[in-house]
Amino acid sequence: MEDKKTPWTYKVVYFLVKLFSPKYKIIGAEKLPAEPCVIAGNHSQMYGPIAGEIYTPGRHYVWCAGEMMNEDEVSAYAYRDFWSQKPKGVRWFYRMLSHLIKPLALLIFNNAHTVPVYHDTRLITTYRQSIELLKQGNSMVIFPEHYDEHNNIVHDFQDKFIDLARFYYKKTGVELSFVPLYVAPRLKTMFYGDPIRFRHDAPIADERRRICDALMDAITEIAVAQPEHTVVPYPNIPKSQYPKNIPLEVYTDEKTAV
Repeated sequence: MEDKKTPWTYKVVYFLVKLFSPKYKIIGAEKLPAEPCVIAGNHSQMYGPIAGEIYTPGRHYVWCAGEMMNEDEVSAYAYRDFWSQKPKGVRWFYRMLSHLIKPLALLIFNNAHTVPVYHDTRLITTYRQSIELLKQGNSMVIFPEHYDEHNNIVHDFQDKFIDLARFYYKKTGVELSFVPLYVAPRLKTMFYGDPIRFRHDAPIADERRRICDALMDAITEIAVAQPEHTVVPYPNIPKSQYPKNIPLEVYTDEKTAV
């Protein structure tokens, strides 16, 4: 990470997070384009963004929920997105925790290499900031899953991040590439797949679907090709419900047989 004029408290937190989080091996880094690109991966709860910030090769910024950078929104968002699926009997604790983490969240997300992402009219600021950073030679790291399940490896990707390529092409005449990333905390490995290039002359709705499907398929193929391991899913569900990386039909059969 570049030496930024940031509070010493953030530097201490960054050091501790790096010290105690998994040390990731990188596989497939040679597949990353020489030019700036968009890296899209599985969220893997907190592991994806942490790994994306610390271990992504080259200059990069991570898309982050804008609510986590806003004092008035961080607690409600943290509870809703991280802990709302916890058992009812312990939800009171996580509601309290969502308020306790506010100072730490604001410190981290406002000093890390992040781009705030919004899902309202402020989204245009996300695109503008991202395009400027791309033009400066930085790649964007994005974890676009949401709660609709796709398979045992990834949840469905929100597709509006593909529009970044459309706006970037209008500004630069360059077609961005999207690189699939599989974050496997239990293997302590990050896997990069083959780039998928945006086609500026195709309808944007078609490109959203084509690229998202290709990214999810590539991440799934990478995951099932690895030794059997537990997948850390997007939702913060009980660990006993975490899936395995074995093919979905095999995994479903095994769960039915238990």
